[in-house]
Amino acid sequence: MSRLTRSPRGRRLPALDRRALLSAGLGLTLAVSMAACGADASTPGGAGGGAGVVKWAWQLPTTWDPVTSSAGSDVQMLALTYSSLTHIDEQGNAIPHLAEKWEYNADGTQVTFTLQDGLTFSDGAPIDADAVKVNLERGRDADNSLIAPQLADLVDVSVDDELTFTLTLDGPNYQYPNLLAGKTGMLVNPKVIADDVESLATKPAGSGPFTLDSYTQNANAKLTRNPKYFQADEILVANFELYPAADAATVVASVQSGQYNVGLLPGSQVQAAEAAGLDVQEIPSLYVATLDVNVTKKPFDDPAVVEALHYAVDRQELVDAGQFGVGEVNYQPFPPGHVGYNEELKDVFAYDPDKAKGILKDAGYTEPIPLTISASNPEGVPELLQSQLEEVGFAPEIEAIPIAQFTQQVYINHSEALAVDGFAGRESPAQAFQVLFSDTGLMNPGRQYDPAVRAAIERVIATPLDDPKYAELLQAAVKVAVETMPNTFLYTVPRVLVRNTSVSAVPESPALVEWNGVSVQ
Repeated sequence: MSRLTRSPRGRRLPALDRRALLSAGLGLTLAVSMAACGADASTPGGAGGGAGVVKWAWQLPTTWDPVTSSAGSDVQMLALTYSSLTHIDEQGNAIPHLAEKWEYNADGTQVTFTLQDGLTFSDGAPIDADAVKVNLERGRDADNSLIAPQLADLVDVSVDDELTFTLTLDGPNYQYPNLLAGKTGMLVNPKVIADDVESLATKPAGSGPFTLDSYTQNANAKLTRNPKYFQADEILVANFELYPAADAATVVASVQSGQYNVGLLPGSQVQAAEAAGLDVQEIPSLYVATLDVNVTKKPFDDPAVVEALHYAVDRQELVDAGQFGVGEVNYQPFPPGHVGYNEELKDVFAYDPDKAKGILKDAGYTEPIPLTISASNPEGVPELLQSQLEEVGFAPEIEAIPIAQFTQQVYINHSEALAVDGFAGRESPAQAFQVLFSDTGLMNPGRQYDPAVRAAIERVIATPLDDPKYAELLQAAVKVAVETMPNTFLYTVPRVLVRNTSVSAVPESPALVEWNGVSVQ
């Protein structure tokens, strides 16, 4: 277990929770009860057993369909019921999962995958190359697909034999093994796609470690261990219950009482959790806190103001006082240890209020610059930012946007100039660049795509993942993007889990919260 550091300046503040932000946009309450899809009712927990229940208070997904999921963080919940073709290791590299191997042709325009033998969906239907073809073609072509941009260069999916399929691309793209580790590579039972695709919103049909028994939107999901999961021997609990994140003020008491036995813990509650005798576990994640800057809105339509902003933020104070010491100052989209993390950017925008003032003065600003900081939770980090920006020559105000409206205003309407947010990370670095920096990027509200950034990531896409130059090219692309684009990265956000002592430690995977090997006594 990693121990946490805390600032003596720390004070209790609500944690910014993007998952709650995104899931709370669903206004309807829908209750669905269904049979445990494919589970053997006569042998609860399936062959090999499993006992106890994990009660996880974190988030419910926006949908149980990986193709129409609108939140990057949904992948954490979807992975309870779906398995993906590949997986991601601690350094962000693709490793085998449902697919046991893959091989590119000489020019990177075709990649052939081989599935493990004997895999099945939870209802016993085979996972074969035909099933993969149905899924990838749906992801590319469905009108409501939100993963279609990631498959835009997929020309053809050919079935070579029962376990082998080949993807033909319209140009070299070596990112597919990474891309297929996330929602894009999660396989849905083709029978359900053919017969009742709309049902996937509330009734997942996959091959993951659990099957869904019941789902009440915005309230809970109850699941049973899937005995047909290809790693079923590693699932040591019989049942899993999923809930929205607990309130910061009550999460410790909720876990202590057994209402939940695993919860997401804000930094303000770490000391209380430890004092209560609970286990606190810090797991590195791909999540990075950010400021989304809209360069089509004043005052950020002036590049000098954007540059001043980069130097005006005391990120260490945000970590110490806003996050209670949880996290690490970071100026780039990938956390330390990731293959894309660039050491040259370690102090690229180190806090320098005098430099920020000088930039604004040289640009002709003699009066405080009006500015609105938009946030779903106005307390904590937004308040600290307000104070820091005021010091260098801004006249900032804080606008609290209700959680249910935040996504619409910031990401759909692009109506805010500066928003406090976070980037949940992506399995493929190229996908991360698309989301953050491209002209279709969700977290690029100005929709301006610098040609140098585009060229840099295209070189990465065209480079094999095992090429000795891959890491160098990716880190070079990160440097170009960070120094060119307006996105202001702040600090890493590790997952801090509080566990009832009856629950064993959770595996430390930066991409996914995984439950293989977790037991409940």
